[in-house]
Parts: sequence; C-alpha cells; structure tokens
Amino acid sequence: MKFGNRVLKAAALATMMMGATAWGGTWKVAVGDGGGSAQETLGLKFAEIIEQRTDGKQKMALFLNGQLGSEQDTVNELAIGTLDFSILASNNLAPFSPSLGALSMPYLIRSVDEAEKIVNGPIGEELINNTVRDAGARILGWTFSGFRVLSNSKRPVNTLADLQGMVVRVPRNEIMIDTYKAWGINPTPMAWTETFTALQQGVVDGQDTPYITIYSMKFQEVQKYITDLHYLFLLEPLVVSESLFQAQDASMQKLLVEAGKEATTYSVQWLKEQEDNIRGELVDSYGMEISTPADEDKWAQLAVEKVWPKHYDSIGGKEKLNVILRAIGRKEI
Repeated sequence: MKFGNRVLKAAALATMMMGATAWGGTWKVAVGDGGGSAQETLGLKFAEIIEQRTDGKQKMALFLNGQLGSEQDTVNELAIGTLDFSILASNNLAPFSPSLGALSMPYLIRSVDEAEKIVNGPIGEELINNTVRDAGARILGWTFSGFRVLSNSKRPVNTLADLQGMVVRVPRNEIMIDTYKAWGINPTPMAWTETFTALQQGVVDGQDTPYITIYSMKFQEVQKYITDLHYLFLLEPLVVSESLFQAQDASMQKLLVEAGKEATTYSVQWLKEQEDNIRGELVDSYGMEISTPADEDKWAQLAVEKVWPKHYDSIGGKEKLNVILRAIGRKEI
C-alpha cells in the first residue's frame, strides 16, 4: 500500500495548475468518532486556528462518525487526493506505514508523559517522514485519547480468567489481534463503523476504546461493564493529503504544521481535564460498573513476551522499540 511516488507527482501537477497558493474555501476533515470525542476536539481546535489565522478565508468542515468512510478507507482517499484531512487511530494508519505499528505494541506506552515524549521528539518526526513516504499522507498533529479500556455487556472482568469465552471486537490490526490471542481468546476483527451495531445486536460482547470514546460513541447504551486496562495508549493522528500539503505555499505549510502542534498541546490538556469527569459520568449517570484487574501484571507479561518478538520485523526491527524505550527512560530489550 505505497502511494508516495504517485502523490508527489500529483502534488507537482497540482502546484503547476493552481499556482503558489492552493487554499481558500472549505477543506473536508474525516473523523471516525462522534461528537464530544477527543478526535472532534482536536479537529475543532485545528480548524479554529486555521480559520482565525487566514481571517476566515480558509474554513474546515468536520464529518463525524465515519461519514466519509472507514478510517482505513480515508487513508486511500488522502493518498489519491480526493480527501483533504483525516483523524484516525494510529493502528488504522499502521497498515499503510508499518513503523506506526510500534505505537500499538502492548504495554509500551504507560503514561501521557511517555506518549508526549514519543510523538513530540525525533521519533515523531521519523513517523511523519515514514508516513509521507509510505502512505502519501502527512501527520500534522496527534489526538491524545487515553488508554483503551475493555467494555462488555456480559460480566465484570476482574481477572484474565474472566475474559475467557468473551467475544471481543478489535480493529483489523495484527498486533492488537495477537494481543488478545496472548490472553487466551480469539478476537473478532471488525470495522469501527460496524462496532456499535454489533454490540447492540450481541454479535460481539465487548470492545476496547478509551473512556472518552465510549462516551462519545454512546457505547454506554449497549455495554454495562468496563475493565480499566492500560495495555495501549491510543494516539490518533491528524493527517493531511500530501498532494494538498505540497500544493500550498510556504506560509500555509508553516501554518498547517504550527496549527497541528498547537492542537496537539490542546488535546493533551483536554484529556487531562476531561477523562476523570467522563469516567465519573459513565458510572453515575449511566450505571456502568468499572473494575480494575487484580492481575494486570499477568496480562502485561503475556502480551510483552508473546506479542513483541512476533512483530519486531513488522515495525522495522527490534531497535525501533529500543529507540522508543530509551526516549522514555525505560530498560531496553
């Protein structure tokens, strides 16, 4: 799934046809999650900055709840230049740019601070360059959505034993699929746009997403129990079509990059301010039950021992993980 050369040629043609400046009007932004989500919050902040600093000449329209297609579909649209922007989970961008798979390695990122160090430093720059090369899309900013927690409609999951027999939806991501297999179950890969209906109809018992996403997607209407896991900190990049980016003059390119960084900072603060409130509302207003697994060290041990070695090659080698581990001050493997 490599679109880099085609996109760069399209960008050069677009620049010749449109001149030095290719902005004005309204850019479309695909958003996988619903209103009130961390994705929407990042998108609105980014749009606000762009509109303010162009004196309202450049506007942006957000299309929520996967209206413009599945998250992976939007990557194809970005690559061929038929979509302007997308906000999507890093695990849905990873099939197009494999080095992003490192962000899905279970129990690699263990805090918001570690996530910030990764995406705001040299590792983040490498991920941007790789995604331009591999997918024809440029990462401008990052949504900080929090740890993916497990929700289900069947029973409290307090231990790994309680998970057995559960039918759990996961994205079509091999690292996440193998993580659940390491925990003893065979998960059900499913597109994000199909997940609510599958939960509602009992096709699957549960899924994992951050608290904020559970709330924004109204999963509390079809799920009762939450297990407060910390296996995967969800980072969701804001990406722009590389052909659109290259068609801009230097001042607009600079504005896009700056707006992405400012929106990322805003997303981090918003998560810190809102996550506890939303967690409380899920319990107090919707009656969800939240439990903390007593044996998460066992979940972590199984995931790291069985999943990490299997996917070293897919993310570019074991050293890729060591670079990240060094950056966040953890012991190398």
